[in-house]
Amino acid sequence: MPIKKIALIILLFQGLAVTAQLPEISKDTVENKKAYKKLSPFVTGYYPIWFFDVDLRYFIKYNNYESFRLGFGGITNERLFENFKIGGYTAYGFKDDAFKYSLGGNYRLNKKNNAWINLYYTKDIREMGSFEYLTKNRTYSIFEPRLLNITQFYSYRTWKSALQLEPHKKVVSEIRLSHSRIEQIENYQYLDNGIAYENYKLAEVALAVRYSPKTLSLTTEEGIEEFYDGFPKISAQINQGFKDIAGSNFNYTKAGLKLDYYIKRTDLSSSKFVLEGAMAFGDVPLTHLYHAYPNNPTKDEILQRFSVAGTQSFETMYFGEFFSSKLLTFRAKHTLRRFNFSEKFQPELVLITRHAMGEMEQREKHLGLPFNTLENIYSESGFEINKLLFGFGLSFAYRYGFYNLDKFEDNVSVKFTFNLKL
Repeated sequence: MPIKKIALIILLFQGLAVTAQLPEISKDTVENKKAYKKLSPFVTGYYPIWFFDVDLRYFIKYNNYESFRLGFGGITNERLFENFKIGGYTAYGFKDDAFKYSLGGNYRLNKKNNAWINLYYTKDIREMGSFEYLTKNRTYSIFEPRLLNITQFYSYRTWKSALQLEPHKKVVSEIRLSHSRIEQIENYQYLDNGIAYENYKLAEVALAVRYSPKTLSLTTEEGIEEFYDGFPKISAQINQGFKDIAGSNFNYTKAGLKLDYYIKRTDLSSSKFVLEGAMAFGDVPLTHLYHAYPNNPTKDEILQRFSVAGTQSFETMYFGEFFSSKLLTFRAKHTLRRFNFSEKFQPELVLITRHAMGEMEQREKHLGLPFNTLENIYSESGFEINKLLFGFGLSFAYRYGFYNLDKFEDNVSVKFTFNLKL
């Protein structure tokens, strides 16, 4: 990837960043935050019922492939076994008429460093081109906006075992071994040595580390307890695929690096920046390459594309429009102080800009699905007016620059937002 393009994004990031400040932390604040995290299911996403924590993420979802998806999942807690947990989920998609499930166990090796080893088997579907850091914080949202719009999925069956470890109060790490069987849902094949693979097997080792230099933690009898979620956060991950292990088909290397930065100011405004780069080498099918998290339905009219805006997605980028083997993205949000019209009506204005560029090596190996590449900078900017009514608001974005489309309305995204904290 040309160095001048990378430098442009980095300079833009450095120009916007300022020094974040740590709040004053009292003993009462620590205890209150720890208690809130344990008691509130709207923070953890778990609702405890005796020895079982019900996972609220699995009850009901909707996407274009499954339509409505109903499920149930969770994990046992310390009331059953202190150092051993059994977890999993099951779900049913009404449109594809298929069950998905996962089942496994976790064993704690060391309480002080919160070291766990686990083993799981999962049969499910996943979005093509998605890349997720193993060490990302677990998040729970009553409503997952982008899930409604995703159109391209693949099916997988995976055995995976992982060691999760917090070697330092500011470091979270995980190493994972996995073996997957991939089956296509879309009309896609990967061409390698004259063979067009529609289904294939992948054996992989992944190592992930997240460093949070300003996160504050305490070492308790239960391990490391985080009570201030500080920024910046630096996440790094490398995935290595191995051919001919239990029938696996491809050798490859994937690497990702992400910087999250959040600034909360005394005037109650805030800014959030995310700079992320990812690259892949070797024989990597499109299912395991990268997209920039598009969120624009492939429809002709603006009103037909009216849907739900995501939190970090590119709102004017169409699903399946771009894929990359190397990808660099920069996303920034600036939230102004909320407008105090009344006690119950306090909307907020958020200014947004997003940029991406990438490359696709060996494009001729990807058969069946048409897509474009991102050799030039993709740009969109806009704003959100949030919390207008019951957590709902409106999002507006415009696509400009090199990938600006001929028709004005094709560059415009109008969606509603949903932000509700309980």
